[in-house]
Amino acid sequence: MNEGPSLKEKIVDALKSVYDPEIPVDIYELGLIYEINVYPVDNVYILMTLTSPACPAAEIIPAEVEGRVKGIKGVNDVKVEVTFDPPYTQDMMSEAAKLELGFL
Repeated sequence: MNEGPSLKEKIVDALKSVYDPEIPVDIYELGLIYEINVYPVDNVYILMTLTSPACPAAEIIPAEVEGRVKGIKGVNDVKVEVTFDPPYTQDMMSEAAKLELGFL
């Protein structure tokens, strides 16, 4: 019997629908998501960063992440924490993101 995508897979899919307004690549492929934890009773914790502390979308992106993940059926609560440790570097991008942005 096929159970379909796991809750974590659904969260990753939701994160792939969030974009930095200045970069045509989603935040997951950019490497901005450091950690995704699903705790009992389907509470979700996401540790993420931004491309820079001065990112113009610093308020928008975490709120959008929270909203998209809360919209997943079965998710109870969402906590999004933004950190700049370790600092973001372009090395954190997926190969697909590097290709899209012309780094490869």
